[in-house]
Amino acid sequence: MDGYLYAPGHTQYDLHLQMQTYDIEDKLTIGENEITVSLGDGAWRGSFGWGMERYLAGRDIALLCQLEVNGELVLISDETWLASNNGPLGFNDTMRLEEYDARKEITDLHEVKVENFGVNTITGSCLPVTMHERFKAKVIITPKNEKILDFGQNIAGFVEINLRAKGGEVISLSHTETLDEYGNYQNLSFQNPDVPYCDQKIIYTCKNGENLWHPTKCYYGFRYVMVETDLDITGEEFTAVAVYSDMETTAEFECGIDDVNKLFKNTLWSMKGNFVDVPTDCPTREKSGFAGDCQVFSDTAMYLMDSYPVLIRWLKDQALSQFENGCVKQMLPKVCPPGFYDGYDGSAGWCDSFEIVPYRIMKRLDSTELVKKLYPNIRKWGRFLIERAKAYRPENENMPVYYRDYFVDSANHWGEWCEPGVSPYDYFAERDLSGHPELGTAFLALACKLISEMAERLGEKEDAVFFSEAFSRARESYRYAFIKSGRVVGERQCLYVRAIAHDLLNEDEKYICAKDLAEVIKRNGNKLGTGFLSTCELCNVLADYNQAETAFNLLLQTQQPSWLFEVKNGATTMWESWFGIGLDKKPVGSFNHYSFGSVSGFIMSRVLGIKHEFGKITIKPFTDKRLGFAKGYYDSPSGRIYSSWEYKNGKIIFDFEIPSNCEAEIILPSGKTQTVNTGKYRFEADE
Repeated sequence: MDGYLYAPGHTQYDLHLQMQTYDIEDKLTIGENEITVSLGDGAWRGSFGWGMERYLAGRDIALLCQLEVNGELVLISDETWLASNNGPLGFNDTMRLEEYDARKEITDLHEVKVENFGVNTITGSCLPVTMHERFKAKVIITPKNEKILDFGQNIAGFVEINLRAKGGEVISLSHTETLDEYGNYQNLSFQNPDVPYCDQKIIYTCKNGENLWHPTKCYYGFRYVMVETDLDITGEEFTAVAVYSDMETTAEFECGIDDVNKLFKNTLWSMKGNFVDVPTDCPTREKSGFAGDCQVFSDTAMYLMDSYPVLIRWLKDQALSQFENGCVKQMLPKVCPPGFYDGYDGSAGWCDSFEIVPYRIMKRLDSTELVKKLYPNIRKWGRFLIERAKAYRPENENMPVYYRDYFVDSANHWGEWCEPGVSPYDYFAERDLSGHPELGTAFLALACKLISEMAERLGEKEDAVFFSEAFSRARESYRYAFIKSGRVVGERQCLYVRAIAHDLLNEDEKYICAKDLAEVIKRNGNKLGTGFLSTCELCNVLADYNQAETAFNLLLQTQQPSWLFEVKNGATTMWESWFGIGLDKKPVGSFNHYSFGSVSGFIMSRVLGIKHEFGKITIKPFTDKRLGFAKGYYDSPSGRIYSSWEYKNGKIIFDFEIPSNCEAEIILPSGKTQTVNTGKYRFEADE
């Protein structure tokens, strides 16, 4: 039906299957009416994941529907229906190819097979995936004489065709995110070299006359589309359409540096491209709901768009899929066969989405509704983490048992993924040699701390005490192994970030740690050195502990690795790797991963200073003269919060607006604090 794409949605199908309700009144005519339903492979049996596996949920496709008029049942799908395998829709696979022959009619109707699958797994739908922004193309002729459509924006979506033809002409559309270093078409950057079949291709055969069509079974990640056809085209015949879950944008930001504004917009576009029914990692080679990506970006996601329904539905999949021992899966819904990634279920920092994201939602909405529903599962997960810590590697058997029992040196973990200067193979080597104990122990401490707070809010007093004590033990274990005389040692920036963000240091030590981190960054040429799991907190901890200038140095850095290097090299979304395009201009990896876009959370919560936590509004902006000004808003659960500041005539002028029926605490850079009610406020301070 128009306006609802890819129904019934991508869920853990064996546990719950979504149903949709459509109002078809305007589709009906007086007299006889015919219902025709086109079924495709979709996420049910199409290719998904790094392994491009098919038939992960099932091999047969089926339809269950009923029609009601004024509340009365008129018809249902039963043995009287007819089906056909011969129609305009051909092979369709959401990562590979969709074929459509507009000349064909539906023929060779045959009886259907009726099966009773039961209705116990059927649930209501989450947000629909719908069509949104549209983009016209600029035609490029490459050095290889390829005809390329450049839509100017990397999106998740499809291309709509609108042209006239004689019939029989074939149009082939091959989608990609970026051209190669010579300006030619390439799709190797997002391929699994072992199964390089993520073609992202459309093959459309024209009918005679007007051809107005778009794919209905597939969406792809792309900015560029190579067109192969005998038709004489100008580019006007094609329109790119962005598709994503029907979420409203809830934030806006602008400052005096265009590249920073572009960075913020790029983050929003990566979110749109990866919130397609589930929070995915990328819209190209995997389309997978990786827990780690969602975990690190969730705070930013709640600023940028009304994403709660997507996050909550995905978390419920995590709960439904939880193992008996309490471990949770690191990728949902299932996109890989058994054994492919199973060893990474429970991965530290990644699967911690299961307590971190509900905690953040509780904090942002000031509501325990979700946490209350998930709490039995979250508690079970927390106890699993504590029990897992008791397993240890032989090389650590001489560690005092008091510390060893909360020292996480077992299991498989993805680690600080995409950390500059560290190859993925080094992560695996670190895992094999030591089990990532720093990362694992830090996230055990954080998990116990957050679960304790959630238990306290739910009135689960015994659990609150139990997990609080577990946090203290994990914290002590971490400090025993990794903190020397109250300080972090080493040049890896993630170590400093975690020590502060996970509350593994006392307050005085945090200020020292932030200063040491700033020195490490300075020695690194004022460049960041963090990967997936700590970039989201990097600038936050610097700003919060008297190193805001360093945070802004990182934000404004233009040399690789940095956020603005991507912008200056044509990025319109966030790259998976800081080195997605190197100095040789050769593209590597995905160009639409939102993880490193978590810096936009820093922009909202520190640069603008807007926080909405446990029902309290706080505005504490951090300013930097290099930006000139900053302004923006957040449509919070309490209403729109506006914040701006500007350097002008030797002063910093602050303007704030507080929504109706609210109170807010304003904290200026000088430390001056004032509590205000609904309304508009202006303050001035010396530079």
